[in-house]
Amino acid sequence: MWECAAGEYTSSICLQTIKLRFNLVKMKRGYLLLLLTCFSCKNKAPRSAVHITLVNNNHSLKITGIDFIILDDIDRDTIKNWQSLFAISRLPADTELKGDMPAQPGKYYVSEGSVIFTPDTPFVKQHAYFMRYYNYADNKSIWDYVRGRTKPGQLHYTDLIFKP
Repeated sequence: MWECAAGEYTSSICLQTIKLRFNLVKMKRGYLLLLLTCFSCKNKAPRSAVHITLVNNNHSLKITGIDFIILDDIDRDTIKNWQSLFAISRLPADTELKGDMPAQPGKYYVSEGSVIFTPDTPFVKQHAYFMRYYNYADNKSIWDYVRGRTKPGQLHYTDLIFKP
């Protein structure tokens, strides 16, 4: 038999006390479950933003903010296909044709955690150029397809515009 706080056995007051204690335990479990759910959900780690600056008297483009592991991985590769990560092109008058513009030929090299791009022909003053940064990390979740944010075969990219 259950013993109540007042020392009575199996009375209506005792049963109400037992039910109250049982409900409090259930509520504590519910709050604990709610807290665990809230704190177990984590946000994605903030990605470093990619920045570009003109260096070497506007003859080269310095690209910073890329993860060092990615830089090291591409730099060790024998092909060194930097244009698959970011392509630099001249900005057309009709901005809808940006995707059709050929990439500017040039040399890429890694220097102190950044990438330096030097074009084969110098940048023309008063002409706008853009760098298209392909962010392959954004294409990971199946929920992006379900929510309609991404279509199969679509890549996430950011265009950064600059003038020499």
